[in-house]
Amino acid sequence: MGVLLDVRGLRTQFFTKDGVVNAVNGISYSLNEGETLAIVGESGCGKSVGVMSLTRLIPSPPGKVVAGEVIFDGRDLLKLDPDELRQIRGNRIAMIFQDPMTSLNPVLTIGFQISETLILHLGMNKEQARKRSVELLELVGIPAAADRLDDYPHQFSGGMRQRVMIAMGLSCNPQLLIADEPTTALDVTIQAQIVDLVQSLKEKIGMAVIWITHDLGVVAGMAERVLVMYAGFIVEEAAVRELYHNPRHPYTLGLLGSLPRLDEDKPVRLKSIEGFPPDLIALPKGCPFAARCEYKIGKCEEDNPLLAPVGPGHKAACWVDVTTGGARS
Repeated sequence: MGVLLDVRGLRTQFFTKDGVVNAVNGISYSLNEGETLAIVGESGCGKSVGVMSLTRLIPSPPGKVVAGEVIFDGRDLLKLDPDELRQIRGNRIAMIFQDPMTSLNPVLTIGFQISETLILHLGMNKEQARKRSVELLELVGIPAAADRLDDYPHQFSGGMRQRVMIAMGLSCNPQLLIADEPTTALDVTIQAQIVDLVQSLKEKIGMAVIWITHDLGVVAGMAERVLVMYAGFIVEEAAVRELYHNPRHPYTLGLLGSLPRLDEDKPVRLKSIEGFPPDLIALPKGCPFAARCEYKIGKCEEDNPLLAPVGPGHKAACWVDVTTGGARS
């Protein structure tokens, strides 16, 4: 399995009247062909901005990717001209956005919105695109697909709209699907259906997936590897099983401690992470999590640790070994 995506030192800022918002702060990671990578963290940590920066979907102004490289299949996406990027975005890299209620155009039929992608990227005529649109809706489980092509988004439920968004994303058989919290606005039953659908389609098509979420419960059943983000930094990276069984960053411990557990003999009180995330306009000098961390030592407020190996395939950005409570050697 080769490396499909290699992100190196990606930094994105927003230039506002209040100051420069440091939304993504030099993150680096890679994604293999056919792999599912989850990116987790609380709201405002840079998850969505980080993935939207990959294909230059950040609104400019006020946003701007100020540094880094995004190597996709051997080419730096940040250096492509708009026409070259358009051939990749929506074609080889597809994206499912967060809110299915607002992601579809309310005045255009479902069939038109799916066909538009097929005509633009694959050169199909209207008849071919319509036939393929029916196949895609059937693939994602829309009943009576041929009869629904001329319906408008308001005639679909939230779960059905998200299925339509997935159909649009898969229309060109992408190498990479980016799903930005695609189940946030849906009830838990529909969430499970959407997760199962993406997993089964991933196996059929062989695409890689980046799944953005704040729900660690979803991650456990679908991802191979996890990145944990905080204040625009990656603070931990590990295989999903390793992350759950051996978390090495205090923030990850806090996230896992806030999850309800069904495997405990006695009820366990859920923990909360005290305090608030830092101001992204005025980031602290040291570790961005230090003010909320129960493990912090003096060095934490002076220097921000780099993401460094703490085990095989496992990295953490912390001056403290949370397994012992002492300074990391």
